[in-house]
Amino acid sequence: MLDLPRWGSVVEDPGPTPWVVVDVEDTPIEPVRRYLVEFTARGNRAGSVRSYAYALLRWWRWLGVREVSWACVTSADVRDYALWLGAATKPGAALRTVSLATAGTVNPITRKAYLDDRYQPRTVRHAMAVLRGFYEFWADLGEGPVVNPVQPAHRGRANLHHNPMEPFRAEGRFRYNPVVPKRRPRTLSDEQWRDVFAALRSHRDRALLALGVSNGARAGELLGLRGVDIDWGEQLVRVIRKGTRAEQWLPASAEAFVWLRLYLADVGPLGPNEAIWRTVRRRDRGTGLAQQPLSYDALRAVFRRVNVALGTNWSMHDLRHTAALRMSRDSNLTLRDVQVILGHADIDTTASIYLFEEDAEVARRVLAHLEQRAAPTLKPPTLARGYNPADMAVLFDGSTP
Repeated sequence: MLDLPRWGSVVEDPGPTPWVVVDVEDTPIEPVRRYLVEFTARGNRAGSVRSYAYALLRWWRWLGVREVSWACVTSADVRDYALWLGAATKPGAALRTVSLATAGTVNPITRKAYLDDRYQPRTVRHAMAVLRGFYEFWADLGEGPVVNPVQPAHRGRANLHHNPMEPFRAEGRFRYNPVVPKRRPRTLSDEQWRDVFAALRSHRDRALLALGVSNGARAGELLGLRGVDIDWGEQLVRVIRKGTRAEQWLPASAEAFVWLRLYLADVGPLGPNEAIWRTVRRRDRGTGLAQQPLSYDALRAVFRRVNVALGTNWSMHDLRHTAALRMSRDSNLTLRDVQVILGHADIDTTASIYLFEEDAEVARRVLAHLEQRAAPTLKPPTLARGYNPADMAVLFDGSTP
C-alpha cells in the first residue's frame, strides 16, 4: 500500500482564484492553478474551489509516488488511483484518542455509524469528478493526455436516443466510481430532540438549533444570518441558499424566535449588517478582546459537547433531516411545499430522500397482518328455535347470523 508524502498544501490566494495548491517549495503548481482559475470563473463558490484544490493536491502526491507526469496519465493510472483510494487510510493531523474506540462502529442510540479512517465511496466519486473536469479543461487547450483518462461508464453521450416513455439515464457516472449505498434520513425523535435541547448551555445554541429544526435550513445558511435577515413581525428568516446563492425567506417556529430574542438580549445591540451568531467567549484577533462571528467549526464543537453528554453522534444536518421528515408527514403540507422550504432544485430529490416508510413501522403492520391471519375464524352463532330467518335478515341489514 502506497503511503503518500505530506508535501504541499492548499493556501488562500489574493489572485483570481481564492485557493491555490503549492508544492514543497511553496510555489503554486501551475497546471492546477490555471484550472482553478477557470473553475472559479465559471461561478463556483470558494468552498467548492477549496474542495477541488485538496482533491488535486492528493492526486499530485499520488503521481509523485508513482513517478508519472500529469500529462501522461492513462485510464490504467486512474483505475489504480481509484483502487488505492478504496483501500488506503486517510492521513490525519493527529492520531485518534477519544474516538479510537468508536471509529467505524454504530452508535446504539442514534443508529448512525461513526466515521473511520478510510476514504468513503462519496470521496472516491468526488475525486473522479475532479479529475474528469481537470483533464477536460486541458484537452480543450490541446494539452495533457490525448484521451481523457477518466472514462465514462457508458459509451456515447448519455440519453442520445432517449425513449420518452422511459426514465433518463443518470449522467456523470465514471467507469471506476464505487457504488454509494442509499442512506435513510437521520431523524431525531421528539424525545431525542428534547434531550439534545436540554444539553445545550446557552441561549445562542438553543436559538440556533431551534431555527434549524423548525425550517430545515443548512448550517452554513443559518450561520450567515444578519440583523436585516430577521423579520420579527412575520416570523421569517432570510437565508442565502447553498447552491444557487439566491435569497429566500423561511418561516421559523415561535419557540425559535423566543430563544432568539433571549440570545440577542444577552449579546447586546447589533448593527443591521452584522452577523447575528457570535462566540460566547471574547477572543483577541489582533484588535483586542471581542466576540467573533460563530464559525462552522465552533458549531461542531457545540455538538461535540452535546454528544459527549448524551453518548450520541448527532450533527447539525440531522436537524435538517428531522425538520424535512416532520413536514413531509404533515397532511397540511404538500411535497412541493417541502421542496421549496428545503431549497431543492428538483422535487424528485425531495421525494427520493424523504418519502419512505420506516422499517419498524412496516414490520409492525406486517406482524399485525400475520396475527390476523393466524387468529381462528369464529363461526357465526346459529339461530335459536322459534325465530323467523326472514325477520332476522331484516334486523341484521340483509345478512343472517
